[in-house]
Amino acid sequence: MRTFLFALVCGCAASPRPFPLRDPFVADTDKQPVSVPCRPDDDKKNDTHQNCAPAEYVSPFLWDQIDNLSFARWSRGLSIQTTGEARNANSMDEVADSAWYTNNAGEAAHDDGAAGACKPEDILPGPDQVKDGEWVIDHGKDNGSTLGFRVDIPGKGKYMLKADDEGKPERASAASVIGAAIYDAVGFNTTCEQVVIVKKSMLKLTPDLKVFDNEGIGHPFDDAALDKVLKSTTQVPDGMVRLQASKWLPGYTIGPFRYIGTREDDPNDVIDHADRRELRGSRLLAAWLDHWDAREQNSMDVWFASDEKHKKSSPGFLQHYIIDTSDTLGGEVGIDEMSRRLGHTYEFSAGDIVRALVTLGAEERSWDRAHYEKGEERFAYYTDREFDPVAWVPFYPNPAFLRMTERDGAWMARKIAKFSPKDVRKFVELGRWSRPIDVEYLTKVMIARQRKILYRFLTRLSPLGDVHSDGERICATDFARLRGLEPEASFRYTIVQLEDRNHTPIPAEVSGDGVVCWKPHPGAGKEERATFDVRDGTAAGPLLVHTYDLGAKGYKIVGLTRKEP
Repeated sequence: MRTFLFALVCGCAASPRPFPLRDPFVADTDKQPVSVPCRPDDDKKNDTHQNCAPAEYVSPFLWDQIDNLSFARWSRGLSIQTTGEARNANSMDEVADSAWYTNNAGEAAHDDGAAGACKPEDILPGPDQVKDGEWVIDHGKDNGSTLGFRVDIPGKGKYMLKADDEGKPERASAASVIGAAIYDAVGFNTTCEQVVIVKKSMLKLTPDLKVFDNEGIGHPFDDAALDKVLKSTTQVPDGMVRLQASKWLPGYTIGPFRYIGTREDDPNDVIDHADRRELRGSRLLAAWLDHWDAREQNSMDVWFASDEKHKKSSPGFLQHYIIDTSDTLGGEVGIDEMSRRLGHTYEFSAGDIVRALVTLGAEERSWDRAHYEKGEERFAYYTDREFDPVAWVPFYPNPAFLRMTERDGAWMARKIAKFSPKDVRKFVELGRWSRPIDVEYLTKVMIARQRKILYRFLTRLSPLGDVHSDGERICATDFARLRGLEPEASFRYTIVQLEDRNHTPIPAEVSGDGVVCWKPHPGAGKEERATFDVRDGTAAGPLLVHTYDLGAKGYKIVGLTRKEP
């Protein structure tokens, strides 16, 4: 039986993909400065009167929604499309550091105590440390459903302050901080988010401010408008209020990025956004948090000019941000029937309508069973009861999410698996909840949803990642074992070198932190290929580790292949 098994292993992988002897691609060049053609600029603050940055992209509030619900779907239906694998996955089945994503250690909080993208100097003082009128309101919050305003704080910079949802105390501000911290820990560029306590006397209104609603109609942002914001948010003792503070991004903001296509005016942007693994895989991250509003309007492109004094000058580069996660962890829309459907189906689904007509409405759908958890109404329908990570969808189709493959999902699952239950609790505590019961409930639900994601995407393709050599050995982390997805006894490692005609098993050294290591058999040291077939004893497929035998220098890892089970 063992001989047959090894013969089968060698037969199935007799011709592994030949990886060249070179370092894996780990750093993209899309942060290298490039130049953009200049055009006249009427901005009086721009002393050069030239705009040499990419053009601003304005994403109408409704257009992206209508386009992806109708026109884009018709276009996909009438065209021949092949999804294929992500175009920016490297030989190690990872993505390189880029203007989109940075491979992080996956920590829930930094050692300096500042959460997410915040630095210690970004943390805002409490109301007892702020003088009356010290925070100057220089801009109201345009459009969107959340009320707010921007303040200019001496020594800190500009922050957008946003209110909590009426009737849902603390949830929106906490969700913004927690969501941003998780996106940051996974590796995405995000804004610095924090919860702040404010009293009105701290604020000073700039005269004659205006805000524009979703229809583009202007309204004065005066004392009455300010009072409306402060009365709508979470109230705290002594006449103070709780708000969400988002630090204004540095550089020159030019509007959202799209989840499909490329920017013609950015020479660094060469991969279709819908074919980027980090954007495809973020579907699972959005599913974990129930970030149903993951769309282009909740993103931002920022131009960083090499000449920091002239933000609209060239050369420079674009960096891409995920912003505003305040809708996560139980965010709702205005109609309860639609809120029940969030995460389960799109805002408009012809298939759901047809099924309802055919069954005369008798078919029970997952959202029909949705209900508030008693005592935890502020989290609305954010539970783990009906959560299906494969079936989860945002409010309307996201082009990158639609193209997520099994390998894209497995990649993100390995990132999410780095967060232990203790880490998840750290994330939740960043929300500064006043009720301990909320911390307990949210931690429980997030861990349960995380486990469903991991079980689905780490039990098919090999769950081994972070493969590296420590000199004499090759080591990897089995994220399925690390998170206990199967009983410990299920993990029995079989490691063979495919070039070894004797099929001699290589002993595995297993540690309690999910790490498995092995010492390759001594080779000839002539830069010959050595391919290791690693199986963990579960139903998951094997991992092929492609290396070169460099003799005294050890084995150089040049690529990974995750084969189907």
